Amino acid sequence: MTRIKEKFSALESQNEKALIAYIMAGFPNEKATITTVRGLVKGGADIIELGFPFSDPLADGPVIQNASTISLQKGTKIAKFFALVKKIRKETDIPIILMTYTNILYHKGYDKFIFEAKKAGIDGFILPDMSVEESKEYLKSAKNKADTIFLISPNTSKKRIEKISKVSSGFLYLVAVYGTTGVKTGVKSYTINAIKNVKKQTKGKIPIGVGFGVSTPEDVKKYIKAGADAVIVGSAYLKLIEKTSQNQLEAKITAFTKSLKKQTRAT
Repeated sequence: MTRIKEKFSALESQNEKALIAYIMAGFPNEKATITTVRGLVKGGADIIELGFPFSDPLADGPVIQNASTISLQKGTKIAKFFALVKKIRKETDIPIILMTYTNILYHKGYDKFIFEAKKAGIDGFILPDMSVEESKEYLKSAKNKADTIFLISPNTSKKRIEKISKVSSGFLYLVAVYGTTGVKTGVKSYTINAIKNVKKQTKGKIPIGVGFGVSTPEDVKKYIKAGADAVIVGSAYLKLIEKTSQNQLEAKITAFTKSLKKQTRAT
């Protein structure tokens, strides 16, 4: 059982849902990433989604695109990223998901990349541009090594949800809003309906995580109430990192994380 599956299992026994925090590796520098991770762990985040920068991040809004650009400018490369994950692993066994784009893995070779990622301490992958139709080689390489988390949206057909949920492990990522990440549009009724429908369809076989546009404790509360098993917060963290000085960063991240995590616990 992977760390991600173990985490969801432990949370279920405590009648809790998961808070997943997304941050960009190397933004604005490696020191800030390590400090942020410490704040996330102290604040009670359940899973960390660690972004690896990509030059053309199609699914990401301006906040993550900016973080990706800065990270690349600071020289974040795969070897440096894996070294960073190893440093984090010396401090915590929190589940870590790598979010990046397919070309990064394809370029190095799925087998080699996934082997090295697992060795460094990565537990799963989110590749927003990986389609289920083209995933055979990727899935074969990841099998029994790491979780493969695929994305669905509120307008994904039932037939396609069935297809995607069969190859997904860890959790199924439901994109809350149409468009890119970080666009604050509020909690939409179509998203609430999508959560309920997907939950009904998957019958508890896989946890459902909701992300994109989630930025406040109130957002988290609404999605949990609708039945989400996990809520993913990303751009709000990057905005906080950007405006906070290094000496205040851990405390600010801890406080914000606590405010979000509180909403995932049964009252």
